[in-house]
Amino acid sequence: MKRLKLTLILMLGIGGYHAAYAQAQLTLQEALKFALNNNKQLARTRMEEDMGKFKTQQVRSQALPQVNGNASYTDNIKLAQSLIPGDALGKPDSSILLTFGVQYQATAGVELNQEIFNQAVFTGLKAAKSGEEYYSLQTQQSEESVIYSVSQLYYQLLVTQEKITTINSNIEKLNQLVTATKSQYDNGLAKKIDLDRIKVNLTNYVTQRTQLLNQYAMQTNNMKRMMGMPLQSAFTVPAASLKEIENKAAGVLQYDDMNLSGRTEYKLLKKQEELQLLQKKAYQAEYYPSLSLFGRYSYNGMSKQFVFSKDPGNATFWYGAAAVGLTLRIPIFDGFGRRSKVSQANVALRQINKQLEDTELSLNTEYENAKLQVRSNLSTISTQKENKDLANEVYYSTQNNYKLGLASLTDLLNAETSLTDAQNSYNEALLQYKLAELDIIKSKGSLKQLLN
Repeated sequence: MKRLKLTLILMLGIGGYHAAYAQAQLTLQEALKFALNNNKQLARTRMEEDMGKFKTQQVRSQALPQVNGNASYTDNIKLAQSLIPGDALGKPDSSILLTFGVQYQATAGVELNQEIFNQAVFTGLKAAKSGEEYYSLQTQQSEESVIYSVSQLYYQLLVTQEKITTINSNIEKLNQLVTATKSQYDNGLAKKIDLDRIKVNLTNYVTQRTQLLNQYAMQTNNMKRMMGMPLQSAFTVPAASLKEIENKAAGVLQYDDMNLSGRTEYKLLKKQEELQLLQKKAYQAEYYPSLSLFGRYSYNGMSKQFVFSKDPGNATFWYGAAAVGLTLRIPIFDGFGRRSKVSQANVALRQINKQLEDTELSLNTEYENAKLQVRSNLSTISTQKENKDLANEVYYSTQNNYKLGLASLTDLLNAETSLTDAQNSYNEALLQYKLAELDIIKSKGSLKQLLN
């Protein structure tokens, strides 16, 4: 039923469902799915992916027919004149001034252009498609970043919640001890300084609990922000999940070698290399000739009066004109501009190759360090578990001896403090193990497996 409530919130939005959501226990899988649907940064990254698709369409349009319409209306306020020899008109030794054209001209037409061969356009199409894949990889990287961050915050919440449970148990035990010691003091069987010492310890624990509650609230707010959840919403984290960490840590973990090609960071760099190579080919394509087909048609009007006048005496001459043809463009010399751009592309490719080498080394180092950290944390968990069990045994033994008058209050308080430290150290060891395991999963490029 709780899962159903959470599903309704994911489908319908947070508004108006705070009361229902407050009753839901949020599992890690539910938190991750919510974050992938609502994280603000991830939403912007997905918009970039949409932008990449539109850019592909923009480049693709260059290979499609280009059709443009045009229209013009001209009023030749003063017509052009030219002086010609009179001999042509039978008037030797004279010049005649002739006026050319008419005052009004109107033109409407349409023009079509189609690229037949343009290597730069074809290369651009390949680059646009690769660019679209690059934006998709960026989205994938953002999703993995959200999964990693939310998982970290979730595990921190689990451990902080466990620390609060531990300190609440200690406060309860000290309250009982205060009650018992006060009764003994009232009956003259205990000293006031003993009662005061217990109260001091109790106050310290209450202060620590307040600090832990504030820490838990801040961690919760950070997780809500990462998930894209309104701060007014509320959720609880099931404490049982921490036990699952302990059970898994108790087993023998085997990790295969890292698959570098599966890391999104590496894929992005390889895609950048591909894009840069296509950019180089685009520069080289500028050396190639280009061939395009064109077709034009226009309808023209000429008149001594306003062309569209309704005057019956208005004599307008209308005629059509059409043409089709091919345009061949042959680049000959551009001042070595193209050569310079190709050289720059070569340098950029070498830079990416160095970045790939550095990233490969960095990712392999992270993976090896994560494996070392996991092994170290497994050893720490085993040691801290034994230490916690021993501290627990010492505490209850000292408590029984204190009740029998065989142990001092100092011994009891020291045992209680040691038990608290051991419990917190054990919980912290579980957290550090889980964070190291998270780094292992990230190094293997398998963060999305946490969604299952």
